[in-house]
Amino acid sequence: MLYEKPDALKPVRSDVLTMTPWFSPIVWNGTYNIDILNAQFHQRNVRIGLTVFAIKKYTVFVQTFISTAEQFFMVGHNVSYYIFTDRVGDIPNITLGEGRDIVILEVPGYKRWQEVSMRRMEMIRDHSHQRFINEVDYLVCVDVDMKFSDHVGVESLSDVFGTLHPGYYRASRDHFTYERRRESTAYIPRDEGDFYYAGGYFGGSVEEVYKLTNFCHNAMMTDKENHIEAIWHDESYLNKYFLYHKPTKILSPEYLWVLSYGVPTYLQRRRFLALPKNHIALRNKRALKHKKVNKKNVIADMFELL
Repeated sequence: MLYEKPDALKPVRSDVLTMTPWFSPIVWNGTYNIDILNAQFHQRNVRIGLTVFAIKKYTVFVQTFISTAEQFFMVGHNVSYYIFTDRVGDIPNITLGEGRDIVILEVPGYKRWQEVSMRRMEMIRDHSHQRFINEVDYLVCVDVDMKFSDHVGVESLSDVFGTLHPGYYRASRDHFTYERRRESTAYIPRDEGDFYYAGGYFGGSVEEVYKLTNFCHNAMMTDKENHIEAIWHDESYLNKYFLYHKPTKILSPEYLWVLSYGVPTYLQRRRFLALPKNHIALRNKRALKHKKVNKKNVIADMFELL
């Protein structure tokens, strides 16, 4: 394999932070050679699991999610798409590439979207222990209402990784929306915190994802017993975990971006994009009834946004 020799005195990026104080890399475009990394991961015959939750009307996003993942996610590697859903019959039949498969995992459909959001930690934890540990080496846990728009490869994998939130990667600690109530197990003091991590993209080895999700679920259950619900639900507990269990790699906002935020010059790639959506139509059945919105029109409008 031929490639340019690295220069110890010439950083590949000087416009962004590429290393944390605890020596974990922050992944930006230009900071790695994907050919070298692919060769290393192929030698190990690495298997990757991608988990998403398509609960209730969120099944409408599965087609776009999987079809764009087939174009851009871990191309050339073995991938299992684990789709957690309460509507098995709504999951489309999609043709996949060699070494890739879809596994549909039927789960309850909770009434409140907040409950769905928080319960996913429990479900990922349980399946990590019961199934994933026997089938894949790494887990990537993301939101389904997204699409891949550029390559996401093995450069993103590590023992345990998080992603800089696109709305807070430049913010000061004072502006982080951590849980600030001392009564909550997700509480983070105002003088602590490294980064604000997005709940929509995290992962690592199956063993480390089990530890992360087990911590988050147990913390949530403790709060629930005390009638507390963290401000940003599972994301609040994820940030608490990463504060005291530092991630071994951090993904830049390239890996989770919102187009309405614009395109800063240092953001050379936009690899995983949030899709526009009608939150009320997706989450609140009663709101649809009161507004007399036709269900078929709502779904059609969502497809138009895609």
